[in-house]
Amino acid sequence: MVLSVSERTFTQEVLESPIPVLVNFEAPWCGLCRIIHPLLLQFQSQCGDQIKLVTVNADQNFKLSTTYRLKSLPTLLLIENGTIQYRLEGFRGRDDLRLALEEIKVNYNKRYSPYGSAKTVDVGRR
Repeated sequence: MVLSVSERTFTQEVLESPIPVLVNFEAPWCGLCRIIHPLLLQFQSQCGDQIKLVTVNADQNFKLSTTYRLKSLPTLLLIENGTIQYRLEGFRGRDDLRLALEEIKVNYNKRYSPYGSAKTVDVGRR
């Protein structure tokens, strides 16, 4: 089960979370969003309680969509201590997302720095 957050609950559930949060910005009309959902659930189960997974309906939470400058859906943000650590966008399907999620798992512990700069992973343009 994935927690759905809104503009009202975003600060508490994401920005103030004691653990990193993978935020999945999606929309009901987005076919790719539905296709990647099982992969995200698998990623969540592999990470256990080390990374929390939440979804945000980008259409219903326009303020968040604007704040995080969404260019395409789905867009995934790994946020830790209120700071974006990874931004995943531009992937074309399951395989692209699988590679990006593996990169997060492999590199996350190596580059742990709550004040470090965000890394954008645009897997569609590798």
